[in-house]
Amino acid sequence: MSRVRRTDAPRGALATDTYDGRRAVVTGGSHGIGLAIARLLVERGARVIVTGRSQPALDDARAALGDSALAVRGDVSTPADLDALADRVRTRFGGLDAVFVNAGTARAAPLETVTEQEYDEVNATNVRGAYFTVQKLLPLLGDGAGIVLTTSVAHLAGIRGTSVYSAGKAALRSMTRTFAAELADRGVRVNAVSPGPIATGTLETTMSAEAAAEFVAQRVAENPLQRLGTPREVALAAAFLAFDATYTTGAELTVDGGVSQL
Repeated sequence: MSRVRRTDAPRGALATDTYDGRRAVVTGGSHGIGLAIARLLVERGARVIVTGRSQPALDDARAALGDSALAVRGDVSTPADLDALADRVRTRFGGLDAVFVNAGTARAAPLETVTEQEYDEVNATNVRGAYFTVQKLLPLLGDGAGIVLTTSVAHLAGIRGTSVYSAGKAALRSMTRTFAAELADRGVRVNAVSPGPIATGTLETTMSAEAAAEFVAQRVAENPLQRLGTPREVALAAAFLAFDATYTTGAELTVDGGVSQL
């Protein structure tokens, strides 16, 4: 059977600074890039559910985001938590206009020292968690909805000590393409935002302060713009892909100061 191509632009085809009435989920939305995405959406009128594993961080996020946001504790690597999230979305919103698949974890370690447990823990969140987040929330997405996965420029280069993390982000880039192909007939677009070195504070929780400072200095020195990016800059790109890039699917938008391009 031949595929029927739509020629009419879906709802919201014109770029806008407001997302009034839009409904979105941001996984890993209690801090860093995820919180920046949620904050931007709320500022522009959207209703948002953010998820995270730390209740104190979620409480802080909820206080910062205000009444337009709901904070739900859950782990994307746990099937029961994803089922509960889908139920909460259905009860609270009825459906979704965007899903930001942002939850992730990063651990820096050389190949020789990575254990099977560490490998499984990282991929349970970064790969399996992302995959089943999309699957569980897919029935709630309507025509013209957008899915945005957070990848990383790490999958484009061999950065020492990031073998597990980088491989997982490469898997997400592949998912972006295959999900986009599978969901095109439903009018659901799937894209990825690919951050480069962003000042989120995450490094300091995964390595020593000295190692983190050295890593940051190296990234800044090799970056064409000679600085780290901000979570807000990534959020602007992610929101564009979700709502305004209505003729774009399967793409990856890089937000990295040019380091992977120049």
